[in-house]
Amino acid sequence: MKDQILEKATDLFLNLGFKSVTMDDLAEQMGISKKTIYAHFGNKTELVEQCTLSLFEKIAHGIGCICDQDKNPIEELYEIKRFALLNLKNEKSSPQHQLKKYYPQIYSTLHQKQYEMMQECVRENLVRGMEQGIYRQNLNVDFVSRIYFSGVTSLKDDALFPRHAFPMVSLMEEYLEYHLRGIVTPQGRAILNTIINSNFD
Repeated sequence: MKDQILEKATDLFLNLGFKSVTMDDLAEQMGISKKTIYAHFGNKTELVEQCTLSLFEKIAHGIGCICDQDKNPIEELYEIKRFALLNLKNEKSSPQHQLKKYYPQIYSTLHQKQYEMMQECVRENLVRGMEQGIYRQNLNVDFVSRIYFSGVTSLKDDALFPRHAFPMVSLMEEYLEYHLRGIVTPQGRAILNTIINSNFD
């Protein structure tokens, strides 16, 4: 039952927002009593924390599996983008904003985990791309990996990118192309154009 509650709560939080969904909403949606929920989670904060960490672990595992497939680095980034958007429900309700505002400690912990995971992933991607000749040889890997994470994080800022004007799917698509066009060689550009023209995502 605990896993079912986690799964349903995560789905509701991503679609409606962490603040918007109450324990009553969750109980009603699942057809169970609040008492049953509280038997597994002491309070809503604990539920939010476990939902966010569970989702992070799921996405981190999925990204790890994509990285193990030995795709070329450009194709790998497009696969990761597609996978992340699929699991984040395209972030219709800007859940990161609500998490930061109403659960700052949980947000801070999650943000640090995301940073560490993305740093490792993007650094490895950059190094392989340089070795394969599809990324420029003179890249500062530490700088590019950090600026990429900073950019991805900024995309979730509603003040900068209001969701009604910048849907997350197209925003991520444009940002990834922007990132790659700044680091690819002519050989890499050919691969990138092929992916874009084939509607890879």
